[in-house]
Order: sequence, then C-alpha cells, then structure tokens
Amino acid sequence: MAVNERIPGSEYLEKFPGGEVILAKSQDVFNWAKGASLWPLTFGLACCAIEMMTTGASHFDIDRFGSGVFRASPRQCDVMIIAGTICVKMQDSIKRLYDQMPEPKYVIAMGNCAISGGIFYHDSYSVVKGAEAVGIPVDVYVAGCPPRPENLLNGIIKLQEKIRSTKARVT
Repeated sequence: MAVNERIPGSEYLEKFPGGEVILAKSQDVFNWAKGASLWPLTFGLACCAIEMMTTGASHFDIDRFGSGVFRASPRQCDVMIIAGTICVKMQDSIKRLYDQMPEPKYVIAMGNCAISGGIFYHDSYSVVKGAEAVGIPVDVYVAGCPPRPENLLNGIIKLQEKIRSTKARVT
C-alpha cells in the first residue's frame, strides 16, 4: 500500500519528496473544508422530518460526516434539507428562508413529496409539485416515502462529493 493511500483526502494532497511539507491547491483545501462542515437548517415539513431527526440520533450519528450542527437561523446555515410535503401556504416561507441563507448554499430534497409532490399532489389542491416548483434549485434528491436515515446520510455524502469536485469561479 502506498503512503498516499493511507491519508484521507490524499487526492487533494501531495507529499513533498523528502520533507514534511504538504502541497495542495488552495481551492481544493477550501472545497474539502466546505464539504466537511455542512450546517443544515432545522426545517421539517412532514413525516420525512422524523427521519431527518433520527439521522441526528446516536444510532445513525450524522456528526460523523460533519453535518450534525443543525441551526435554527438560516443566516448560520449552508444546506437546507427540505424534508416533507410542501404546501401552498408554506412555499413563500421556504423561499424566504432559502433567500436568507448566505452563499454558498445547497439544497437536499428529502422524500417524494419534496421532490415531486408525492402521492398528495394528485389528490389535493394545496400541495406544491416539489421544491423546484417553488423556485429553489435542488442539488441532491433523496428518494423514498419516507426515506430511511441511511438514505439521507448517502445524500449528504453525495453533496460533499459534489462540493469537493467544484471548480473555482473565474470572475
């Protein structure tokens, strides 16, 4: 086994030959730090919120992935987990909370209702057809009704991979 295979994040770091200096591009280090410390917004709409809360419990331990610091203020968060059915009365509040989040911000749509309105969209006038119908761009979709906590953890891992692979913007 090579030395670099034992180091977590070795694809971003290169050990300087013969020394103890680690070389890396600053953008790769920043992306690694952003992905390793996601702060989700405490925001649940329906039954999927129970599964989201379970993910933070000791059995599943979302803290292992650096995403366990749920915040109540959108100004302190960088990821919104939309967990559950979006009703017409809630869509303005969801959009307002999303707009108050600082950049860079990410969205996980958790559950069939947050993705496409679920089973309630066809039988009710008050259900919105998913988060993108509200005008919120979704980065990761977590399917299920409701999705298991393992699925949310997998969605967080996918979001972290997406963040780590982003390139620097040239302005």
